[in-house]
Amino acid sequence: MTTLLVIAKEPRPGRVKTRLTPPFTPAEAAALAEAALVDTLRTVAAAPARRRVLVLDGRPGLWLPPGFDVVPQCAGGLDERLAAAFAGCDGPALLIGMDTPQVTPKLLTVDFAGCDAYFGPAEDGGFWALGLAEPAPELLRGVPMSTPRTGAVQRERLAGAGLRVRELPRLRDVDTAVDVEAVAALAPHGRFAAELARLRAATGR
Repeated sequence: MTTLLVIAKEPRPGRVKTRLTPPFTPAEAAALAEAALVDTLRTVAAAPARRRVLVLDGRPGLWLPPGFDVVPQCAGGLDERLAAAFAGCDGPALLIGMDTPQVTPKLLTVDFAGCDAYFGPAEDGGFWALGLAEPAPELLRGVPMSTPRTGAVQRERLAGAGLRVRELPRLRDVDTAVDVEAVAALAPHGRFAAELARLRAATGR
């Protein structure tokens, strides 16, 4: 069975989702980040997995459900941190971020029979999910992160290694205020949508 990895930052004001400020305040952006993380962790908890791991920059809080191992992110760029997350796995692993709260357990239920990797492209040109049948950290090191070409370069790395890749649906992650509205509409019954509604009611925005 697959190890499910979630790479995340502790949702503290000024440290997460800074591109949401403005129109949101740092505290509001952190509240939205925490809501997205809660939804993500709940989904991972509901998906079948051999092990569930939160790869965290910061400290866990009350938002962390039971059943997760927590490991600190290593130093370095995002490519190094993703590579280290896979290096800590034994066997098949699927990694996602904290900013696609619309993800479902079905999307995370992957079977590596007949393939070597899963790739979930994001609408902004990155990727929201990466799965490897065998840990191969070198496939991530050196990939330029947070650019419109990130997903394409990572996909090329997989193909260049001769891996058989299955595509996951394209998802929108939460980077901007426009993304907040769109993603909340995709998952209207989650904590993320509820937090956005609470902020709207409190601020009149």
